[in-house]
Amino acid sequence: MPSGKESGAPNDPAIAVRNLRVQYGQREILHGINFEAQAGETLVILGGSGSGKSTLLRTLVGLEKPSGGELWIRGKNFASMPENERKDLRKKMGMSFQGGALFGSMTVGENVALPLREHTPLDESTIEIVMRLKLDQVGLSGFEDYMPAQLSGGMKKRAAIARALAMDPEILFFDEPSAGLDPIIAAGIDELILKLKKAFRITILVVTHELASAFLIADRMILLDKGHIVANETPESIQKSREPRVRQFLDRIPEPEVAGEIDYLQMLTGESPPLRR
Repeated sequence: MPSGKESGAPNDPAIAVRNLRVQYGQREILHGINFEAQAGETLVILGGSGSGKSTLLRTLVGLEKPSGGELWIRGKNFASMPENERKDLRKKMGMSFQGGALFGSMTVGENVALPLREHTPLDESTIEIVMRLKLDQVGLSGFEDYMPAQLSGGMKKRAAIARALAMDPEILFFDEPSAGLDPIIAAGIDELILKLKKAFRITILVVTHELASAFLIADRMILLDKGHIVANETPESIQKSREPRVRQFLDRIPEPEVAGEIDYLQMLTGESPPLRR
């Protein structure tokens, strides 16, 4: 646990979550979870629908306020610091949203340049150079004058990553980076994440439910289940886990009530139910 000095010392974890609780009204979503992400580590957050992974991501980037516990970013108490300090710290964080969230009325280049124009005193010529560099890093060199509507789904994801990289963040967050993409394009996004990690040694946190992607890019994986962490291990250890909830997620075993509904429908249609592990 951070010592209480908000020092941001080199040996501090990039992210430290201590007994974190988040609730909406009377409903608690995250029930006192604990974990760390080390500098330069790629941490993948897994979980099904309703597990709390999206709430966790929103809390980590400051879009949700914890109802209890502590959230430390780079050795500083992110949850309790003054808003002006929080804004400064956010500039060291990049976020790639699930759908890309590109502004449709701006060109790709203008989207990537927007954080630089909003948050830095750089002149336009320098912003132009940085924007082209970031697009080149994600394989979109020459696409700066295209509109988002002219891009494929995979290209929109890459453009969103370029924008997330614009401020040279120390921590990069991804929300379902391969969602909605065909397997070949999704594999390209995975390779891009690996390349960024190797090139920049930044801390990467990825929220996903795509197992193939998760096992490829992760140094460590956390599995959330109904607001609790049920596993926090390396990909190799996760694969060997015998913990029932981990095996249910990995082996895609439905909840009992869902399984019962499936068996009932199969009975009505006269088809034999498939064997379950």
